Amino acid sequence: MIKKRNISLLVLSLVFGLLAACGTGGKATNDPKPGAASEPKQAGALQKIKDRGKLIVGVFSDKPPFGFTDEKGKLVGFDNDLARRFAKDLLGDESKIEFVVVEPASRIPFLQSDKVDLIVANMTVTEERKQAVDFTNPNLKAATQVIVRDDSGIKSLADLKGKKAIVTKGTTADIFLTKNRPDVELIKFEKNTESLQALKDGRSPAYAQDSLILLSWVRKNPGFTVLPEKLEKEAPIAPAVKKGNNELREWVNQELEALGKEKFLLQLYDKYVRAELGPDVNPNEIIVEGGKWQ
Repeated sequence: MIKKRNISLLVLSLVFGLLAACGTGGKATNDPKPGAASEPKQAGALQKIKDRGKLIVGVFSDKPPFGFTDEKGKLVGFDNDLARRFAKDLLGDESKIEFVVVEPASRIPFLQSDKVDLIVANMTVTEERKQAVDFTNPNLKAATQVIVRDDSGIKSLADLKGKKAIVTKGTTADIFLTKNRPDVELIKFEKNTESLQALKDGRSPAYAQDSLILLSWVRKNPGFTVLPEKLEKEAPIAPAVKKGNNELREWVNQELEALGKEKFLLQLYDKYVRAELGPDVNPNEIIVEGGKWQ
């Protein structure tokens, strides 16, 4: 009897020991370490857009031929149609897009505050902007130049000294002249249309802006000339994403490469830009097909 009782006690002791080890205080368990419990995985940037059902893109509404509002009130242009193609290839329908109208100075803040997924608004790539946003591969290239009134007497950039020049806030022209030409008095406006109207009204004899915009405008407005000198050397223009959004940036890069194979940017150039810049401009000097910057 004593032997059986001892065996029973031994069995009970082993059972209690196992129960204790499996309890909350047991050290011999395989429970995950604190904080290591699996949690629902956060959706990536592309999945968030797909779950939302639309791509939100910042675009211009007053910068023809790249982003403008047509006579029916529709946002169209080289950049805006490119954004629609992004929506089509990402979500299966080009109408699954929400356009948010931006001004040059609001492009970066809108990305940083998550008001848009992507900026497709004729933004020149600069080292300063690279610190604030991430650019994709480029789709266009342009230089910064100056348009002047023919009766202004201004024949070169040196002649701007002591004179007034119009710029649109947040553009590369604004940044460059503010930093490098303190001898030029700048008159700043929020919108490209406001700047061009001020030039026509005689508020200033000169307006500095991307060459693509100036070359287009001067063809329709006699009495003005684009100075051949450039404020800065030719630079790439590219879509931009929020800093660190590598997934969306890489998707756009792959998309631009794929669109390059079908010459899609050349199609947009023929639709919107060729007539604006005239037959003497080589589209290969303007568009970067396939996203490859040389």
